[in-house]
Amino acid sequence: MTAVTKNQHTPLPGLLNDVIAMTRRNLLRLCRTPQVIVFATIQPVIFVLLFNFVFGGSIDFAEGVNYIDFLVPGILVQTSLFAAGNTAIGLTDDLQKGAIDRFRSLPMHHSAVLIGRTNADALRAALTMTIITVVGFLVGFRTDHYGGLILGVLLAIALAYAFNWVFATFALYVKDPEAAQAGAFLPVFPLVFAASTFAPVQNMPGWLQPFANNQPVTVTVDAIRALTQGMPPGRDAVMSLGYSVAILVVFIPLASRKFRKG
Repeated sequence: MTAVTKNQHTPLPGLLNDVIAMTRRNLLRLCRTPQVIVFATIQPVIFVLLFNFVFGGSIDFAEGVNYIDFLVPGILVQTSLFAAGNTAIGLTDDLQKGAIDRFRSLPMHHSAVLIGRTNADALRAALTMTIITVVGFLVGFRTDHYGGLILGVLLAIALAYAFNWVFATFALYVKDPEAAQAGAFLPVFPLVFAASTFAPVQNMPGWLQPFANNQPVTVTVDAIRALTQGMPPGRDAVMSLGYSVAILVVFIPLASRKFRKG
């Protein structure tokens, strides 16, 4: 809050200054509640350990392919989408506590409120994904292509940022933190589990495979797997970026218009 108040007295007011102030405000709030980061990290760590040690041995792969190398890219994308749901929870919390009304009364660009929120949540997702990568290395994940790993994480962050705007729009319509918490993750589950996140798509029923092969989670996961194993990501990387851009093109105007209407 202090950062926003100071921002109105800066000699160079503008959208960029307001976005930086709002991003900083949300990051400071996050730092003051470290338990949020801890709990957000524990869940994907449990998924890594559970799927690797409990289910990994029951999934058949070609000789020389380790399940942990298959799993970690999937967990990275799963983490990015689950983290996006926190945008809805945080934004509805600000709505309920009157913080959004205060921001509207300040001499600032109102779009900075949404951009700052989505930026901060994308940075939080990036931190969680970094921790997941470290845990993956500790339990056997290996890659000789660290540049590809970085590019893959950036693809996951781009998808997370796009879904942040989906959930920001959702929050502006439901306006209640409890409703946001209950409903935010519902659309994420079919995308995450009806995908190549934890198992090959060819193991799924035939009627499900066309959807699983062509939805944003699968193409992003497959692109990250290719990048970490030194193979060209090709169509998957293009489709992943295309999905992220398409989601932003649709939901940034929707969220911005709903925010302006109050």
